Amino acid sequence: MGAQLRVYKQKISTAQTTKKITKAMELIAASRIQKAMARVRASSPFARAVTRAVSAVATHSNVEHPLTTEREVIRRSAVVIFASDRGLAGAFNSQILREGLELAELLRQQGKEPVFYLIGRKAVGYFQFRRMEAAAEWTGDTDTPHFTTAEEIAATLLSAYDRGGEDGGVDEINLVYNRFVSMMTQTPETVRLLPLEVVEAEEAASAQVYPLYEFEPDAETVLDALLPVYIQSRVFNALLQSSAAKHAATQKAMKSASDNADKLITDYTRLRNNARQAEITQQIAEIVGGADALASGK
Repeated sequence: MGAQLRVYKQKISTAQTTKKITKAMELIAASRIQKAMARVRASSPFARAVTRAVSAVATHSNVEHPLTTEREVIRRSAVVIFASDRGLAGAFNSQILREGLELAELLRQQGKEPVFYLIGRKAVGYFQFRRMEAAAEWTGDTDTPHFTTAEEIAATLLSAYDRGGEDGGVDEINLVYNRFVSMMTQTPETVRLLPLEVVEAEEAASAQVYPLYEFEPDAETVLDALLPVYIQSRVFNALLQSSAAKHAATQKAMKSASDNADKLITDYTRLRNNARQAEITQQIAEIVGGADALASGK
């Protein structure tokens, strides 16, 4: 019985230590969420301004730019998966990997070859374990993304798109990332980045009418300057959205782990008390039995 008590005490101590760790991680994630959300809000005005500028040029010019023109034959399609470098975030990584693989299967059914671009150690590890190939990988900058990472990703994607599917590049680019909706909800989202589809829901709802523009030196040069910036802003926004969603998922997972630790502590405490009561009852029974035996022997 004493050994059983020691086992319960050890399990209670282990659960209490685990709870301290998960509670600390929950608080860290909560503090990082606020910073990540602030960065998302700060990047939104610039992204909207670039979107309006690209929309204006695309609407008021008849230039067939390579980034805005649909190619006749799409042979290879890029799938950019935004995962995280760390785990302990519930279904954050698994749902985005599943979304990316489902998109790849859909592309294969359409006769397109998917080409994977991976962001985050969890995505890289997943593909390496299953011996799946990836065209490029980026790790170490998912918790607090820097704009230089977005520039590098955008440059790699634009270079592959310029080469085209015939020369080992790609003919279209799709982003797959977790979008931050609320503290409790993070939804996977798939966006076709190229060929460019300039659609802004808020502007469409308000039926905004653009003024007439004159382009200097010409519309094609303006598009050459604007579209790479637009791609960089979209990639950076996806990085920030994924970062905020990851911290929210971590906080939710760690809160659940802390609640489970509380439940384990309560259950093991009850079992320990029952074991102690059984031990005390057994000792009393032995004392009473010994006393009765002595009394009957006299």
